[in-house]
Amino acid sequence: MTKPTISCEFFPPKTAQGVKKLRQVRENLKILNPEFFSVTFGAGGSTQEKTFDTVIEIQKEGIEAVPHLSCIASTSDSIRELLQSYQQNNIKRIVALRGDKPSGWMGRLGQFAHANELVEFIRAETGDHFHIEVAAYPEFHPQSKNAETELKYFAQKVKAGANSAITQYFYNADAYLYFVDSCAKHGIDIPIVPGIMPIYNYEQLARFSGTCGAEIPRWLRWRLEHFQKDKAALQAFGVEVMTKLCERLLAEGAPALHFYTLNQSNLILEINKRLNLTT
Repeated sequence: MTKPTISCEFFPPKTAQGVKKLRQVRENLKILNPEFFSVTFGAGGSTQEKTFDTVIEIQKEGIEAVPHLSCIASTSDSIRELLQSYQQNNIKRIVALRGDKPSGWMGRLGQFAHANELVEFIRAETGDHFHIEVAAYPEFHPQSKNAETELKYFAQKVKAGANSAITQYFYNADAYLYFVDSCAKHGIDIPIVPGIMPIYNYEQLARFSGTCGAEIPRWLRWRLEHFQKDKAALQAFGVEVMTKLCERLLAEGAPALHFYTLNQSNLILEINKRLNLTT
C-alpha cells in the first residue's frame, strides 16, 4: 500500500502566546512530512487578516500553506483582492467554503450564496493557478434536506472546478465509505480525503458535533462520558479509537488523512506513530 499523505488544519491564533504555541505545534508536526498545513477563518469570514498572516508565515517555513476562503458575507472585490494577494505570495492551494454565519448575525449574505459560486469565481479569476479543495459531508450538512440533495450540491462544486475534497470529521467509517461509493456512482471521481478529529475533550467534542451535525455513535458517546473526568484516560481511549478508524479508512482506499489539530500536536503524533506514518 502506498504511504498516504498527511495534512493538518490550524486556526489563526489571536494572541502572541497563541502564535508562539502554534509555531511549536507546527515544528512538532513536521515529522509527519505533511503535504500541507491549512488555516481556517472565523464565522462570516472574520479573522481573515489573521488567517492571511498565519498562511504567509507557514509558507516561509517551507511547507505548503493553504488558506480557507469563505464567501458567505464577501463581495467579489474582497475575494478578488485576497486571491491576488495569495497569488503574489506563491500560494497554490485554497480551501473554498461557503462558511458559517456569526452567531446572531443579521447581515446580508453577500454576492456568493453557495460554495460552488465561489469555486466558479476563483476559476474565472485565476484559471488553474489554485488547486481548490472543497468540503464534503459524509453524514450530511445540517442544512441538507436529504442524501440526494447533499450529493447534488457536492457535484455542483466539483463541476465548478474543485480538484479534491476534505470531509467533515466523523467516527463511523461506513458513512465515509458509502459517501465515496455514492459519489463514484454519480460520476464524481475527485479525491475525497477523510477529516480526522482526535478526541481531546468530551464536552468540547459534543458541542462541536451538535453544531456541525457530526454524529458521535452511542457506544462511543457512552464511553467518553465515562472517561470525561479523567483526561488522560479519555485521550488514551480516543487515540485507540482514532487509530483503528484511520487503519480501516486507509485499508479501504482513503487517499490521505486530514487532521483537525485544534492547534495541538500530541494526540496526532501518537496516532500517526501507531499507524507507522511518522518519518
